[in-house]
Amino acid sequence: MKRTAVSSSNLASVGYDPESQILEIEFNSGRVYQYFDVPQDEYDGLMNADSHGRYFNQNIRDNYRYTRIR
Repeated sequence: MKRTAVSSSNLASVGYDPESQILEIEFNSGRVYQYFDVPQDEYDGLMNADSHGRYFNQNIRDNYRYTRIR
């Protein structure tokens, strides 16, 4: 999945597949996680947030199933 680099103290890049509703997050640590059943508006909110890390922590981290892929 293609990811877009973001300016964040916690997140390095973010990717999204609207068909499968998979959100892929690469953290600055190098770890990569996929979050499942994430709606398009949640991805849009993340990408448009003033703080990507804060938005992720408040809206995504504990609200969706996920798996670590790297």
